Amino acid sequence: MAEITAPSKTKKDSEQVQCYHCNEPCVDETIHFDEKTFCCQGCKMVYSILSENGMCTYYELDENAGISLKGKRQQQFAYLDETSVVEKLLDFEEGNKARLTFYLPQIHCASCIWLLENLYKLREGILQSKVNFMKKEIYLTFDKTQITLRQIVELLDSIGYEPAINLQSLDDEEKPVIPRTFYYQIGIAGFAFGNIMLLSFPEYLGLEKGSDDGFQMIFGYLNIILSLPVLLYSGRDYFISAWGTLKHGYLNLDVPIALGMLALFGRSVFEIVSQTGAGYLDSFAGLIFFLLIGKWFQQRTYHHVSFERNYKSYFPIAATIKKDGETKTTSLDKLEINDTVLLRHGELIPADGYLLKGKAKIDYSFVTGESEPVEKVSGEKVFAGGRQMGEMIEISLSKKVSQSYLTQLWNDEAFQESKESSTSKLADLIGRRFTLVVLTVAAATFIYWYRIDPGIAFNAFTAVLIVACPCAVALSIPFTLGNIIRIFAKNGFYVKNTKVVEELNDIDTVVFDKTGTLTNALQSGIEKIGGNLSSRQTNLIRSLALQSNHPLSRQMAAYLEGGEDLYKVESFNEIVGKGIEGWLDGTHVKIGSASFLSVPKEQQQKDVKVWASLNGILVSGFIFHNQYRSGFERVMQFFNKKYHTYLLSGDNDASRAELEPFFEKKENLKFEQTPQDKLNFIKNLQKENKKVLMLGDGLNDAGALQKSEVGIVLTEDTNNFTPASDGILAAKNFELLPGFIKLSRKSIQLVHYAYALAFVYNLIGLSYAVTGTLSPVVAAILMPASSVTIVLFGVGMSSWLAKKGLKGQSPSTLDV
Repeated sequence: MAEITAPSKTKKDSEQVQCYHCNEPCVDETIHFDEKTFCCQGCKMVYSILSENGMCTYYELDENAGISLKGKRQQQFAYLDETSVVEKLLDFEEGNKARLTFYLPQIHCASCIWLLENLYKLREGILQSKVNFMKKEIYLTFDKTQITLRQIVELLDSIGYEPAINLQSLDDEEKPVIPRTFYYQIGIAGFAFGNIMLLSFPEYLGLEKGSDDGFQMIFGYLNIILSLPVLLYSGRDYFISAWGTLKHGYLNLDVPIALGMLALFGRSVFEIVSQTGAGYLDSFAGLIFFLLIGKWFQQRTYHHVSFERNYKSYFPIAATIKKDGETKTTSLDKLEINDTVLLRHGELIPADGYLLKGKAKIDYSFVTGESEPVEKVSGEKVFAGGRQMGEMIEISLSKKVSQSYLTQLWNDEAFQESKESSTSKLADLIGRRFTLVVLTVAAATFIYWYRIDPGIAFNAFTAVLIVACPCAVALSIPFTLGNIIRIFAKNGFYVKNTKVVEELNDIDTVVFDKTGTLTNALQSGIEKIGGNLSSRQTNLIRSLALQSNHPLSRQMAAYLEGGEDLYKVESFNEIVGKGIEGWLDGTHVKIGSASFLSVPKEQQQKDVKVWASLNGILVSGFIFHNQYRSGFERVMQFFNKKYHTYLLSGDNDASRAELEPFFEKKENLKFEQTPQDKLNFIKNLQKENKKVLMLGDGLNDAGALQKSEVGIVLTEDTNNFTPASDGILAAKNFELLPGFIKLSRKSIQLVHYAYALAFVYNLIGLSYAVTGTLSPVVAAILMPASSVTIVLFGVGMSSWLAKKGLKGQSPSTLDV
């Protein structure tokens, strides 16, 4: 396809040449592309992306569908030039890159997703766009030097997706559950339904035709006029959705619904125009009215059921805050604006803020995908999602924690492998076949009845299309498993998404890290060997240990706690799986394994886990006496009965003898494992077709956690939040792990039971519909009722099973 820009035309000529996209005259320039004419590059680019995705039906639905992009700057968006407003709307800003989230209530089908996720083709500067269909949100990353926030909003508005930006969005308040236009659609359908019934009253009374034939004809045409807004406005979403999926070779639930509407409307118009009957326009208007009422009821029910999970769930992690000269940990949901947060090496910034103290090296790979740390100085702004990669820093929060934003980063596709469980495969299979089966049954019903009574044929055909509902396929997994996620979170176990619950059902092998996973490093006993340390030496080691989030470093810092002020860390480096080093008060301090400090073999002791040196001179060693987590024996008994169990530890094998009785085989315990060794071990298990659950602390086993089918990080009270994990478990609830696993299995069974329930419902509904005894209006009422039933069944039963399954497993208070 060639592109040609023609010279300017006279006004007379230009009036005869209209833009294919927006229908405006091509005054300034004429661009020929794909045998069509466009008035500017913007209109041509919109057409290009629609054409590439097979979405040119956009122009067939409305001949004036497009809006001109020719240099327009919508004045209603002028406020977006204000810096203060832009700062509130941006999720992230660093260098030329910025990231934001918009709520787009107009999103309704797959075509919307394809168009919005290809925005980068419409305008330079848009780097990436990702759509969350369920929440009707778009996540945009853009280059500030090439495009402004206002220009992005104007672009979205020009293609029909004006973002809902108001005080609610700026204050992070709740978005409207149902758009206002939806209520207009219901109102018009209800008005038409009532008036058509009124005009059809003589027909209901069975009055014979006579001298009032003229009135009956007038009433019939009035009914057609009243039905047209119902067809074209109230029911348009069904037709747009059905046509969009058909254009791309798919069948969705809206296809049979749209066919049913057209069958009723077409048959009714034919009877009224040909004067062979009164038609079924009352049933047609009632059908759409009750479908919309049902959709409204569904959305309200779903919102009520999912509200708590979406807005009140929490990460079982905490941040360290400094208040009145003291430090303490607090959960993320309790952090407030102006709180001072301490961040150690590797910890995540929980909310936007300003750097107060320390040398910040922020890794924003969570947000931008670029792992090169960005250096910040005191007073500069830092953004949620960045990870400190150096010494401990202090930041003052300027925003509250947005857990939905952190979840969005955690769920980024860049950190996920393509995994599909057997349950999802079954759902996809049923979903693909269901609509085809319904259409076949409806066609057979129509053919059978048409020879006997065409009136019954159309009613039966429509009733079959409407009453059949694959709601279990569409709703069982998100609502049943979504409720399980909510229950998990309220009991200290936060998982990324419903796929993790499905994958927990498929695992057959469990791999454990030791330190910080099976052992409670913060409660373990510690013993120092070597000579006495001076107060200065003690404080040097403690000052360096405080910079690390590793459980052994934190325990050492607590053990060496003294009254002296900490030394300022002039440089800091942590080598994963080996140790940490830095310069403090002119002294080179190293803490770590014997190999990291080059401890001579004759001085090494098997029980010593951590050594410390000052300016290359070995000054002390530390022995950690293992304190296993509460419920350790019961948890290991559970896993050994049902799974293959392994231990991968970076420590030496001093604790082998005490751990061997708790594992399937002695050779399943591996010590002195590097992060790469752990990753390779998981890969080898998967080559044997094993489905692996990995439990670690996320500090030196990130690769193994990410490679496993399910990777779970245990956390004590720190901001240990990593994209490598599929779940985060509060360490205090370690003993609940068997209950979580069993509950995930039972939730999958509930999904299957819901499928069986839906099958019975559809069998009964169809058996009545094919006989012609079920009216389309009643079918329209039954269809959403069945959907709500499936939702309530999944949510109610999963809550009951959770209460029964987790009860009594932990001394802590459980919440379902």
